[in-house]
Amino acid sequence: MFLSSIEYCFLASYSQIAEKTILLNRCISRVDLLKLLVTLAWDTKAIDTNKYAVISESLFEIGRMLGGWKRQLANKTPER
Repeated sequence: MFLSSIEYCFLASYSQIAEKTILLNRCISRVDLLKLLVTLAWDTKAIDTNKYAVISESLFEIGRMLGGWKRQLANKTPER
């Protein structure tokens, strides 16, 4: 899932605007799924609280950055 997120971000960074939005949405959904999986791992005690805190904080920041990128694209792209 981590690699899939990175792949979609990489592909979006080199794509045309129309395709960039689609790839960025896929990347955001993968990061959201990662957040869920990390939470489940913590709930089932597969990872300890310290690791959960570090990973979830990083995923939250990544989500904010991707959301900003998506908003920037939405402002740049004309409505159809």
